[in-house]
Amino acid sequence: MATLLPPPKRVKVYHGVPEPEPEEPRTSPNIVVHFVSDDSGASLAPVVNLPASTSRDGLETLLNTLTSQDQDPVPFSFHVTLPEDELDAKQSAPTRVVIAKSIEADILSHASGAFTPEDILIVRCSPQSVFRVRPATRCSSTLSGHTSPILCASFSPTGNFLATGSGDTTARLWNLDTETPSHTLSGHKGWVLCVEWEAMERKLATGGHDGHVRLWDPKTGKPLGDALKGHSKWITSLSWEPIHINVVSPRLASSSKDGTVRIWSTLTRRVEYTLGGHSASVNVVKWGGAGGGKGVIYTASSDRTVRVWDAELGRPLHTLKDHAHWVTTLTLNTDFVLRTGPFDHTGKKPASDEEAQKLAHTRYTALLATTPELLISGSDDHTLFLWSPFSASGTKPVARLTGHQRQVSHVAFSPDGRWAASAGWDGSVRVWEGRTGKFVATLRGHVGAVYRLAWSADGRMLVSASKDSTLKIWDLKTYKIKVDLPGHTDEVYCVDFVADKVVSGGRDRTVKIWRN
Repeated sequence: MATLLPPPKRVKVYHGVPEPEPEEPRTSPNIVVHFVSDDSGASLAPVVNLPASTSRDGLETLLNTLTSQDQDPVPFSFHVTLPEDELDAKQSAPTRVVIAKSIEADILSHASGAFTPEDILIVRCSPQSVFRVRPATRCSSTLSGHTSPILCASFSPTGNFLATGSGDTTARLWNLDTETPSHTLSGHKGWVLCVEWEAMERKLATGGHDGHVRLWDPKTGKPLGDALKGHSKWITSLSWEPIHINVVSPRLASSSKDGTVRIWSTLTRRVEYTLGGHSASVNVVKWGGAGGGKGVIYTASSDRTVRVWDAELGRPLHTLKDHAHWVTTLTLNTDFVLRTGPFDHTGKKPASDEEAQKLAHTRYTALLATTPELLISGSDDHTLFLWSPFSASGTKPVARLTGHQRQVSHVAFSPDGRWAASAGWDGSVRVWEGRTGKFVATLRGHVGAVYRLAWSADGRMLVSASKDSTLKIWDLKTYKIKVDLPGHTDEVYCVDFVADKVVSGGRDRTVKIWRN
């Protein structure tokens, strides 16, 4: 049978109306662009003149061509900072414009009208991670089992296991391949307030309202010995010694409402020493790698101070006192590499402890190549401070981060340390530059207090858990909601983000796993 050709296209009929003139193709202006590094402000390439319609991918290819010395191409993100006089006094609009499509579409057409083709555009470039995390879009399982609200949830460093702690005095381990419960860890006599994985995934520590710290073997779900007793009030937070400092048997720091921090040896199961300088509840403890042989311990307390201790003998090094109310949350720019130790996005497993220590040390030093170890503390005085205790500024804050209208509930650095995000009881999430503390944008969308935040491993997305019973995944190109994840029937207290899986738990006593 002969092939039938489609009928010819109908000619458009203009009933008595004159035919419109054919439109001229719009010419795109040429603009002068200067690529500078977002970290140091140094010039990355000579000033170039290019069409404004050049796409974002085109800019990336151009920059890699101009800068690479036979290396693999690096993904970049590009943004232009808005001039000071364009920023509104209330500090709610973003302070920068991200180039998502092209310079013409994003910069020259920007609502502020601050940029013209006559300007030399200073485009700030920051390298991105070479892998990309897919946003979770659906709830793949709702796991019941806990009989009280879920207070804490944490993925293991490789993302193979999940631990949750609840008000029913148990912690539970879940198998993430089958998304089923694997073990129930019972032993605490009060609520399980915190769960913390050792960075090699060999042990899990839990802290309870009974003042006890317990260690567990995640493979079998059996307790490793009896409880570590010594605190007279409940445990507020736990932190393991970094793997690159001690790979064989990392020690554990526990902070408590009784105003002390105890450092436990996991071999002898005894207290090595107690840090007793705070005069009120110690709310957070973090074990960082800076400041010498054994690292340093950072503690934040309700006595309005943050203290820095030498981890070898427990000597006090610095007291940071600028907050006007309880300090409730603390984050280090090295949190992510300390938490994941030797495991990175390639999924390689170290063959021996020595190799693991070397890998963990390489990752840690790579992150600190361009910046010292920084910390941000958040307080009930509605503000945050950025500190760099081991640089010239010492006990003076590098920056004061203001803007929240109510108490700050959580602050977290992105995995690469370039950004920090803070969540507040005012229902907003604020994004800051991680090295200078400058305000970047406010993420609005929650209608209740935001309790917890977690970053994706590539630093391109942020997930927040709120009292309004939803999780929201935010896109840091547009500073808008990327995915809204409703599903919980009550407040969401905890959230964690590993690979392309998000886990959340809250007052409705269910653990939800969200996937792409």
